[in-house]
Amino acid sequence: MSALNEANEAGGATGYDVLVTTPSFGQHAREPWEVFEAAGVRARTASAAHPLTERQLIEEAEGVRALVVGLDPVTAAVLDAAPGLEVVAKHGVGTDNIDLAAAAAHGVRVVNAPGSNTTAVADMTMALLLAAVRRIVPAHASVTGGRWDRFFGPELAGRTLGIVGFGRIGQAVARRARGFDMDLIAYDPHLPANVFAEQGVPAVTLDELIAAADVITLHLPMPSGGPLLGRAELTAMKPGSCVINTARGGLVDEGALAELLHSGHLAAAGIDVFATEPPTGNPLLTAPNAVLTPHCAAFTQQANAAMGTTVAADVVRVLRGEEPVNAVV
Repeated sequence: MSALNEANEAGGATGYDVLVTTPSFGQHAREPWEVFEAAGVRARTASAAHPLTERQLIEEAEGVRALVVGLDPVTAAVLDAAPGLEVVAKHGVGTDNIDLAAAAAHGVRVVNAPGSNTTAVADMTMALLLAAVRRIVPAHASVTGGRWDRFFGPELAGRTLGIVGFGRIGQAVARRARGFDMDLIAYDPHLPANVFAEQGVPAVTLDELIAAADVITLHLPMPSGGPLLGRAELTAMKPGSCVINTARGGLVDEGALAELLHSGHLAAAGIDVFATEPPTGNPLLTAPNAVLTPHCAAFTQQANAAMGTTVAADVVRVLRGEEPVNAVV
């Protein structure tokens, strides 16, 4: 009998090896669940709604050896309460909701799925940009409402796109923006100069990018110490410019962004992520020329299958005592 099957026979407090908290795992693809089934790993979904609170996660994680999480807070307290936990898998890329230092201290591996949602998020970035600047949503509402209002907006050709965060997704956005004949600049404090040179995109400081860009698109993880685009940075943007955010809600001061959309200093925004989700009472809900979507940039069938199978395979590797492919910790 394999070690996994022995663990299954013994069971834990729950009788399951894996707790899946995010409803998007295998939502549009059977393959991620099949990875667990083929390995003899028993997985179940959480009973509480995603994202779980710390307390809910502590209660539901009892006895499991692995967690597959979305935005749920995997804190030191959660790790303390789950002594049998061996691996935490982020169903996605950003691990800012996981206490990596605490995981390392507990000997818990952390894995993610880098690159699995690159195409999906890059596509959504361009979709939000086009929808925002060409005012697709009010144009649609005009036609379906029996009116025939027509809206003017800028062409993208010759406009400067400032890409904040120039990793896989930022570079994929750059490739798409070239097809629209946009001028490109990028800022990423974590990358060496040769990456920008290889992609043919000038590296600039954040202040330089804010001053020059007609559109700023965000592709960085959450920073410490507050929003990257606070009130001062948003005010310093060119009049009539646009903000696109498919990364993390906390990267932007949402109140200031809404005010600047109301004043007309900023022309448009395309926002897929919010500091609090769902964004009940968020000032962006009533801001003009804001296209808002429910944190679904990565929601394509292809990305859903790739993310799920990638993390499921690494969970199985860790439970077998093997080295994961996409180790964060």
